[in-house]
Amino acid sequence: MRVKSGDTVLVHYTGTLENGTVFDSSAGREPLRFTVGKGEVITGFDEGVVGMRVGEEKTLRIPADRAYGPYREDLVIILDPAEIAGKENLTVGDQVGIPLQNGQVLPARVVAVSADAVTIDANHRLAGEDLTFHISLVEIV
Repeated sequence: MRVKSGDTVLVHYTGTLENGTVFDSSAGREPLRFTVGKGEVITGFDEGVVGMRVGEEKTLRIPADRAYGPYREDLVIILDPAEIAGKENLTVGDQVGIPLQNGQVLPARVVAVSADAVTIDANHRLAGEDLTFHISLVEIV
């Protein structure tokens, strides 16, 4: 039996950057569970499991545009600290939420703090990165 769109699958994986740095892995955890074709994982990963059999291993090389997209400068926002509640406690690396007009909250991180500006980056931390995943199909549910 091979994986097809609509199947729920369990996979173990290790994700690396082009320089070999591991950015995520399921090692020591339960396998990742998702339904193929539902958009629950990045596009390249979703498409990469199609056709696999249980027990099969595969290396997926996923370009940025099939992963988290390009790095977008327009998602780097400089704010006046006076506009931010709790500004006195913000430090570089803090996760913050940017409220949108539709009521949703865009996750972002603080990348710089000064007396007159707080710089927030709403890009995914892997935006602009080509990714490699070594995956192993554990089960088709």
